[in-house]
Amino acid sequence: MSRQVYINGKLVPQAEATVSVFDHGLLYGDGVFEGLRSYGGKIFRLEAHVRRLYESALAICLEIPMPEADMCQAINETVAANTIEDGSIEDGYIRALVTRGSGTLGLDPNRCSNPQVIIIADLIALYPQELYENGLEIITSSVIRNHPAALSPRIKSLNYLNNILAKIEGLHAGCVEALMLNHQGEVAECTGDNIFLVRDGALLTPPLDAGILGGVTRNAVIELARGAGFTVQEVAVTKHDVYIAQECFLTGTAAEVISVVKVDDRTIGTGKPGPVTLDLKERFHCLARQ
Repeated sequence: MSRQVYINGKLVPQAEATVSVFDHGLLYGDGVFEGLRSYGGKIFRLEAHVRRLYESALAICLEIPMPEADMCQAINETVAANTIEDGSIEDGYIRALVTRGSGTLGLDPNRCSNPQVIIIADLIALYPQELYENGLEIITSSVIRNHPAALSPRIKSLNYLNNILAKIEGLHAGCVEALMLNHQGEVAECTGDNIFLVRDGALLTPPLDAGILGGVTRNAVIELARGAGFTVQEVAVTKHDVYIAQECFLTGTAAEVISVVKVDDRTIGTGKPGPVTLDLKERFHCLARQ
């Protein structure tokens, strides 16, 4: 069925949801975005996602033409306007993005006008259910994360070519996800998800200064783990740490919590989703649906 897409204060049919070919979001990836999830019709950690959207915009000197509260309201209205046969989207995915707007063929952002605010709501299934039951097999990509001195990984920009190249490498290897290292050879994150390891009952995950995006789902899982009595250490992680981990799992808005059972053809733990991963996966699902 046709979706309703929010563009600059109006909901329009998806076939009419267009932007100018001169928009710098299209020409140069000049813009920012957030991916959000709704559970039971309620958007998970809406304010945290919107705050990060505005922080990303501020970091690239992009002024979003509406206050955060209005953005939250627009996202809720877009979700409510998109229906399926049995009513509103119960478990959906939302993409909120802001482009620099239409400009010239040159780089100068001062020649752009009218930033475009676009919100899309739809259904999503990032991975097949069998992968949630059996776990992922991933590889380490040869494509490293962007150097943080060149582009801060905490900016969720429309330019995802770095991640896409790593994703392509993973797909060529028969994997739906790939692990990315930083410029120091340390584990950063996967192409779209944060990574956690389990060793001796403790959780290890790369810190923000490893060149990762501070994921909203990552933060929720850290809170849940600590609340359940697990030790969580945000420390530098190497491939050696990954290979000897007892469990490994990924977190992300679209992915939620999913186990990794093999990395670079090396079996992790028992080769099946482990008890800590399954426990945190269940806790996350309960939290998301509160």
